[in-house]
Amino acid sequence: TNQWFLPAVRGDIPPGCAAHGFVCDGTRILVFGGMVEYGRYSNDLYELQASRWLWKKVKPQAPSNGSPPCPRLGHSFSLYGNKCYLFGGLANESEDSNNNVPRYLNDFYELELQHGSGVVGWSIPVTKGILPSPRESHTAIVYCRKDVGSPKMYIFGGMCGCRLNDLWELDIETMTWSRPETKGTVPLPRSLHTANVIGNKMYVFGGWVPQSAGGEISAPDGEWKCTGSFSYLNLDTTEWIGLISDCQEDKSNLLPGPRAGHCAVAVGTRLYIWSGRDGYRKAWNNQVCCKDLWYLDTERPLAPSQVQLIRATTNSFQLKWDEVPTVEGYLLQLHADSPVPLVAGIPGTGVPETSVLSSQGGCSLHQSPQSMPSIPYAEMKVNHPSQTNNLIPNNVQVALSSSSKVEGKEKVAAPENKVTQETMKNHTDATGFKESNASSLLPVCTSSSAQTSANIGELHDLDKQSVNPDASVSSTVSSTQTMVTQQAVKTESSSTNGAVVKDETSLTTFNSKSEAAETAYVMPSTRVSTGQTNDSRSSRAPQRLPAPVKTRDRRWYDVGIFKNNSAVVSQFYLLPEETLNINSKMEGADVPDYRLLKKQDLFPGTVYRFRVAAINGCGVGPFSKISEFKTCIPGFPGAPSTVKITKSVDCIHLSWEPPASPSGNILEYSAYLAIRSTQLQENPSQLVFMRIYCGLKTSCIVTAAQLSNAHVDYTSRPAIVFRISAKNERGYGPATQVRWLQDMKTSGSK
Repeated sequence: TNQWFLPAVRGDIPPGCAAHGFVCDGTRILVFGGMVEYGRYSNDLYELQASRWLWKKVKPQAPSNGSPPCPRLGHSFSLYGNKCYLFGGLANESEDSNNNVPRYLNDFYELELQHGSGVVGWSIPVTKGILPSPRESHTAIVYCRKDVGSPKMYIFGGMCGCRLNDLWELDIETMTWSRPETKGTVPLPRSLHTANVIGNKMYVFGGWVPQSAGGEISAPDGEWKCTGSFSYLNLDTTEWIGLISDCQEDKSNLLPGPRAGHCAVAVGTRLYIWSGRDGYRKAWNNQVCCKDLWYLDTERPLAPSQVQLIRATTNSFQLKWDEVPTVEGYLLQLHADSPVPLVAGIPGTGVPETSVLSSQGGCSLHQSPQSMPSIPYAEMKVNHPSQTNNLIPNNVQVALSSSSKVEGKEKVAAPENKVTQETMKNHTDATGFKESNASSLLPVCTSSSAQTSANIGELHDLDKQSVNPDASVSSTVSSTQTMVTQQAVKTESSSTNGAVVKDETSLTTFNSKSEAAETAYVMPSTRVSTGQTNDSRSSRAPQRLPAPVKTRDRRWYDVGIFKNNSAVVSQFYLLPEETLNINSKMEGADVPDYRLLKKQDLFPGTVYRFRVAAINGCGVGPFSKISEFKTCIPGFPGAPSTVKITKSVDCIHLSWEPPASPSGNILEYSAYLAIRSTQLQENPSQLVFMRIYCGLKTSCIVTAAQLSNAHVDYTSRPAIVFRISAKNERGYGPATQVRWLQDMKTSGSK
């Protein structure tokens, strides 16, 4: 929402302080030291549990080989794993706070944390190599290369009577200090700057720098000023890259202004910069505190999760997908199995958005929700987010990265569809379920990726049933086109000792056909609307970089661009025939304005493929893996809802509510349990189901003997999988699937 709020904190609330150390470990925050008032520094440690807004003053054990850290300010406090690393700072040698005698520090401490809350104590590690010189107002970050795996802490700059721009490295495993050799132009000496790690880069912004034109290190009484310069250090190659120079003019206010003492935090691949102050040493009265918030998009967003189906009707889908952090919107596309009519006589072009191409793929800084001209660096742009953020900025530009991946290259392997003879001899209804009066084995739709799981909600196997909502529904592939309803789960009141599944039914239909070699990559710049459905207001026409589209009429159609990670889809946009012909032959062809396009309604009983891509200031990221859903056929019942599981000593009680739309009289219900099978050994992703109940009642008992044969699915968290479906005069409708979470002891004994 981009709205500030002041939480109502309680507990041991610390006094206000400046230049303290600050780390975030999950939902807890640790604050150490800082200046309480002029000349009076602190060495207190406080912990804030942000989930409860509860402060607690913690008292770590003193180190066995020395004294605990003295009161200080301007130190660095860095987190890696379950340890914080404290280095340097500024202490007051005088006991009189009014008589400040500064002493620069270069001591090094390690603070071990307890899991979740609390700390163990301080220790003074024995280090090798030459220790960095004493300093304060420096920065320290921790980085671990993926291929090497040895974490290293990097200290840059700071103040020790004069400003510094030296770089130091500490190998945390061997506790060895060194000074790495760097390439490129080293940033000016500075203090009170920020340094943040995103990927393999350390981004350094702002701070106090020497005012001298040459940029040499100043004498203790030299002149200095605030800077808005911005660089990053490639931590794999130790090469400095300048992004914004200190002397670069910014008359249009498209870049963050010079500042020092600000704060910066990385959220995903986005860097936020907040506040700080600007001014010169000899102009204290003219210093200005900044109250602006900026962010930097450093790369295109990652691919979202596969599109998940919440609910399907005969002519619409309610879809969702997992949120991607710090994005401006999502481009949703579909492809229909049935031929889509081409439209003639519609204007084929609209006003194209501006696109900026960059060979480096670079960063994108954002300045305002209004459109803006290009800035001197083609690989960057700036955004200053609005406080209300009611509309998505319409200045998103495409930066073509040499490392960007074309979507659709990953191979999607359809699992083998092995069905027992008992299943095959029975007739198949419209949903693909095999009907039998006896217990039957059913192939389940399974995902080609072991990292996804077919569930929204999962039920925990605990004494008091508790439920963790999960939004990791996968779309899956199976040649049987089984329709499965996914459900979200919430905790029921303790009096029932059970769990309730919210009625968020979703109809998923899957097919074994692979789209891996048949996708077209589209990359629009964006005008994103706040619309939740694919109506004419959902977006302006994005500009695309079309890729060759293979024959057999495999074309992707835009559903729209959406601000949030959900959409109700009942239509999609039809492209004019001449535009499709142009796009298949030419690069850089304009895409028509959505407002000028006709829309096609979805048809009943039709399979549609979906994919989604996230959008940020650097452009459109890669598309998700393809999901495949089928609209309902009129006359079949909906999925059962409000599934409840209650645990007893030797069995469980499974109950549900009738479908909201029965479409006639319900003749029977069937409940299925995923069981162990030799097929699972050959293909672990292909679940096999056995029918454990068939009847008119909306409940059944699952015995201990049946549960002993249950398969525990480990695609995400250990769970036993059930399915429930209803049948009317026309046949079985979609099934509701529930994953009943198991603890490790329970799952290990199954």
